[in-house]
Amino acid sequence: MAPDGTSTAGGPAPSAGPGIVVAEPTGMVALVWITFPLLGAGLLWLLQWSAGWIASIRWIPMRGPFMLIDAVDEPWATGGALLLGVLGGLVVAGMAAVERLTVTVAADRVTLVRGGTTSQHLERDWIGEVFRDGKQLVLLGTDTGELARESSDLPTDRLRNAFEAYGYRWSADGDPYRDDYRSWVVDGTGLPAGADSLLKARQRALDKKERAQVAELRLDLARLGVVVRDQDKRQYWRRTRSTDPTPDRSPDPTRDATPDRSPDRSPGRPAPGAG
Repeated sequence: MAPDGTSTAGGPAPSAGPGIVVAEPTGMVALVWITFPLLGAGLLWLLQWSAGWIASIRWIPMRGPFMLIDAVDEPWATGGALLLGVLGGLVVAGMAAVERLTVTVAADRVTLVRGGTTSQHLERDWIGEVFRDGKQLVLLGTDTGELARESSDLPTDRLRNAFEAYGYRWSADGDPYRDDYRSWVVDGTGLPAGADSLLKARQRALDKKERAQVAELRLDLARLGVVVRDQDKRQYWRRTRSTDPTPDRSPDPTRDATPDRSPDRSPGRPAPGAG
């Protein structure tokens, strides 16, 4: 749907303007800020109310904290439990706000904002295709490399409508290059110089669940023209169109915007998952 409310899918892109903003509904955001503090207050009040009973059960380990809670006089015990519960709920709601993604799609660029801080501005000319990979929104460049991969709970239909309204290519079938990925093996062939050592380091980071390191190494690989995805802590990779020694596997840019991409996966090749 275009900014003026008319459908433009399949027609010319709307003129430049503020764009279409895809974000969590205001009511949902407000519900998070209300619900989590109430849940926190309720849980800590229940803990404070039952502390004496729990402390009286001799076989329960670490009864000391419950005995201390039970020793606090009223109304301080109840008041303190409610206050701490509300504060804890606000912290959780704040963490959710930091992870919240907002996508603004305009005729000339796409802006991705997470937690109120602009994370990326992507110019229209950079973007080749857009698709949803599980809970992740992925934007591919014209060289088929990944420009962005952002986790979000935004509805797929709203994202698709926003991108198609401005004429961006949306791949309804997911990653159009999923059949190009290969399972990474140590010292394997086909990788550009330096990529194998980066994949080794990234595998160690995956095993240790070091998310920041995993993300940083993904960017380092992208600079070498390598796109990487993960499935069950295994890495799968492909080269971008500009570095792929067999460019005939990439779609012809002169083809129709919605080409037929029927599955043609080679036998025995696993489909990599989101990473």
